[in-house]
Amino acid sequence: MSRPPPPGPLPPQLSAAAAAEALRRLARFLGRALPLCRAHAVEFYTRGLWERLVAPPPTAVLQALGAAGLGRPLGEASGAAPALWDDDMFSNVFCEKSEKLINVHLFALAAKYYSLSNLGVCTPLEDVFEALRGDSQGTRGIKTDEFMNNKKSHEVQVMSELVDTIANYCGIKQVIDIGSGKGYLSSFLSMQYNLKVYGIDSSNTNTKGAHERNRKLKKHWKAYQSRGRTNLESQRLENANDRPVESEIKCKAISEKPLNNVSSFQSQDQVTIQDLVPPCDFTEIATSETSKHREVGLVAQTESDESKLSEEVLGILNVLPADAVEVFSSSQCNCGELSEEEKAQRKMASLKAKANKSSESNLYFPLTSCITAETELSDIITDLEDCMMVGLHTCGDLAANTLRIFTAKPEIKAVCSVGCCYHLLSEQFENQEGCPEEVWGFPMCQYLKDKGWCCGRNARMSACLALERVAVGQMLPTESLFYRAVLQVIIEDIYGVTKSDRHVGRTFSKSSSFIDYVRKSLKKLELDDSKLPDSCIMDYYEKYQHRMNELEAFNMLKVVLAPCIEVLILLDRLCYLKEQDNIAWSGLVKLFDPVKSPRCYAVIALKKQSCF
Repeated sequence: MSRPPPPGPLPPQLSAAAAAEALRRLARFLGRALPLCRAHAVEFYTRGLWERLVAPPPTAVLQALGAAGLGRPLGEASGAAPALWDDDMFSNVFCEKSEKLINVHLFALAAKYYSLSNLGVCTPLEDVFEALRGDSQGTRGIKTDEFMNNKKSHEVQVMSELVDTIANYCGIKQVIDIGSGKGYLSSFLSMQYNLKVYGIDSSNTNTKGAHERNRKLKKHWKAYQSRGRTNLESQRLENANDRPVESEIKCKAISEKPLNNVSSFQSQDQVTIQDLVPPCDFTEIATSETSKHREVGLVAQTESDESKLSEEVLGILNVLPADAVEVFSSSQCNCGELSEEEKAQRKMASLKAKANKSSESNLYFPLTSCITAETELSDIITDLEDCMMVGLHTCGDLAANTLRIFTAKPEIKAVCSVGCCYHLLSEQFENQEGCPEEVWGFPMCQYLKDKGWCCGRNARMSACLALERVAVGQMLPTESLFYRAVLQVIIEDIYGVTKSDRHVGRTFSKSSSFIDYVRKSLKKLELDDSKLPDSCIMDYYEKYQHRMNELEAFNMLKVVLAPCIEVLILLDRLCYLKEQDNIAWSGLVKLFDPVKSPRCYAVIALKKQSCF
């Protein structure tokens, strides 16, 4: 597919050298801080983690972290401008000899210093939109919270608009959604933006669920669009306060001259003119699952009103997907005499409908397949063409493999990937031997490979913690972690078990007391609890109860450090893209509100024009 002239230059991007330098600085700091994150809360008491890793008492740690302000920027928290800080200022965070954390205040400031926002390695989302759109505006109107929860709605609304903008810039209509799950993003891209989407997920259950969800969504989509248009026109009415008389004339005209058989419309899936202008006497039109068409009725008005109303209808048609509205011929609509402008407008709308009638509208195909770095997409998608790859919270190695496939396949012109589940990443230098040719999830870039860098599973698990949510008051599950840590002491002391393939799971939420928790957990671990009296269990509880604040403080240290580990993983992926010769632009972009969606950063890249 030939690429249309771009609306403008690509947004400014971080240079490969600057990205690599930011990664090197962060890696130097994390190299000393990782022991904290590699520690597991289950082993907190059995391995004496507080005594081994932290010098100050827990009360001092909690006070210092509170004074640093988890949600405040570096300059505000430190009392000094960020420009005055440098890497050398954090050399005294840890003791050189014991490697213990000794300066909690500096530790908290260092975590802020190496955050994505302070490192200056992200591209603002607004800059991406402005550059890729040129003078055009995005499509709005449908609210995804009609059929998704608040978190998913927020994610899909933002990401789908960005994907559509990138697709338009690249002149492509095909999108491949990797790790599509139940198809929330895929179905919305298809229905709202008229893109041809293939959603690929390794779970056949998810694929079947996506099929069923998409089927139901199609039935109700017209009602969602109707509400969206009403929202659009309501906003227009609010913005037109300087024309109150004009709006009143329109509403009066509609009220006095309704379409024939209005009552019958309330049981059919049709769009009338009252859906396309600010609502007056008419309320929401109900939906029928069996309806096949939409009808746009035009109300006879004065010549001056006809012109303004026609412009509004045409504007709405241009906002919607091209085949979202099918306009009937004049013989099917008893609307009286039509003006020349109305006739011309109907002709234009009919051409839009016919142009898309030859192909199925709202194309979304859920597929089941396990995606690896070696996957040949043409084996899965028979009509593969120039396309872009997307992934909304792709788990573990899937996010890394998405980037590898993008760089290797000429058909893929752009990628927008938001990863998650860092604890599921495979690491090349984590207990792996004799597999030099294996493709690993981490590291990807050459610098970290040359250094033999390894986070470890517990540190990657820490990267999944949500600092922003804690900063706004969401509590850590300290009591459940305390229960599990004391249980581990019991297991090792009484049963001599240090490792087990079995897991306790969510026993805490189903337990009425610590005694109940211990007995249920022992059964899950297949350990005999009959020899363990209640008094013995409570003795362990009381022995460690006064040390619960150690566990609380320790977990807060891990929460503070969590964003730095995530930054390391994201910069590794960005630097990998910067190493490729066929990439025109690559960057990290913050898409979501981190309180609503903690994994909020996207890795985005577009190939060079010569690759189109």
